[in-house]
Amino acid sequence: MAARERVPGWVRRTVIEVFGWTLVVVGVAALVLPGPGLLMIAAGLALLSQQYHWARRYLRPLKANAYHAAALGVKTIPRILASCASALVIMSLGVLWIVKPAVPAWWFLDDKWWLFGGTGTGISLVVSSVIALVLIVYSVHRFRGRPIPARPATLWSDAD
Repeated sequence: MAARERVPGWVRRTVIEVFGWTLVVVGVAALVLPGPGLLMIAAGLALLSQQYHWARRYLRPLKANAYHAAALGVKTIPRILASCASALVIMSLGVLWIVKPAVPAWWFLDDKWWLFGGTGTGISLVVSSVIALVLIVYSVHRFRGRPIPARPATLWSDAD
């Protein structure tokens, strides 16, 4: 018996709804806060696409654009190195936020504005950079040396 058949339908739908919408809402918040906002929105849409046609319609071009951008991002060695360097800089800033060193003498604002956000911000930056590095490795493995996937012409297509 498959795992899907053992779970009642309403439980599965409820779990998909709760996790999907939670990821979308937290992703929207992470667009202005530190964190992988677009990635969380895409994951939420992927979950919701199991239940809703509208989510599938939004997810299809989003996936195509993401694959296209990932392939372009790993097309050359300098792009890969720049992406990795950027992720490592963000990770270093996150570690700085977690360690929270004393306010330096050159800081001209009030002390409360030095690395505001606390440990949560630092952890979010470190997690975001780890996700970025994993996605870079995935993109290199999947797209490097292969033709770049086509980018969709429009958001909506008649083949829904």
